[in-house]
Amino acid sequence: MTIRVAYSSVNYKDGLTTIPGAGIVSQYPHIPGIDLAGSVIASSDSSFKEGDEVLVTGYGLGASHPGGFSELARVPASWVVPMPQGLTAKAAMALGTAGFTAALSIHRMEQNGLSPGQGSVLVSGATGGVGSWAVSMLAKSGYDVTASTRKSEEIAYLKSIGARETILPSELEAPEAKPLGRERWAAAVDPVGGPFLTQVLNAVRYGGSVALSGFTGGSELAATVYPFIVRGVNLLGIDSVQCPMDVRRAVWNRIAAEWQPEGALLDAIVQEIPLSGLPAAIQQVLQGRMRGRFVVALA
Repeated sequence: MTIRVAYSSVNYKDGLTTIPGAGIVSQYPHIPGIDLAGSVIASSDSSFKEGDEVLVTGYGLGASHPGGFSELARVPASWVVPMPQGLTAKAAMALGTAGFTAALSIHRMEQNGLSPGQGSVLVSGATGGVGSWAVSMLAKSGYDVTASTRKSEEIAYLKSIGARETILPSELEAPEAKPLGRERWAAAVDPVGGPFLTQVLNAVRYGGSVALSGFTGGSELAATVYPFIVRGVNLLGIDSVQCPMDVRRAVWNRIAAEWQPEGALLDAIVQEIPLSGLPAAIQQVLQGRMRGRFVVALA
């Protein structure tokens, strides 16, 4: 299938593709961009026709396959999601992999029993793409959201998108020699991982879930079994790359119906840039200085 790309977006993984030896790309030159949205130009699959609005995230896009930072893209039809009703290409890419990951995290936690009114839900790395969308989506669904960030200058931003309170990651540290901290969170969305994850697991309430989707804080997990066997905590691995298409479509439809960004929220989280702005944007992402999302206009 050939797609005329209208918008793409900038993700941490896109930054890694620019670093030889990072394990994402095996051969250069390469076109990054793990997200794209646009319209079908040609398709040999009868499920799609010329002019259909579509989006693609995950699979090999931008990694093992040329990505969305291009005016035209050819992708397998099996990767393509029909644009949900009421969702524009720009809004879809404002969300992109980050928004889909946040939505999938909430979807999985709710499948494991989470509902509003059970207590505060913690979001780590809250100023990043996944974190920002998780804060917004949880707040829209009626959850009490606590956002974790080291960036004191972003507290007003996090409260404007739905956080009830903010905390420093250091506030999660359990007293030394205690395998478990006090029960504080009904659940947690964690795109950070590393030592932070250990602290979160030790503070989740009985039967709660932690949706883990990233490792910007490190890939090692130095944890005990206590949260799992004493409190029945669920550690949910969130994979947005190979997520089955039936789940993928269901979550995107839910995004369009319940969590679509609009108005002031869209303006607060998203910054639109031209293709020429990619190098600077990628550096911000890699250096952890990004707030919200960069959307790349290609049309």
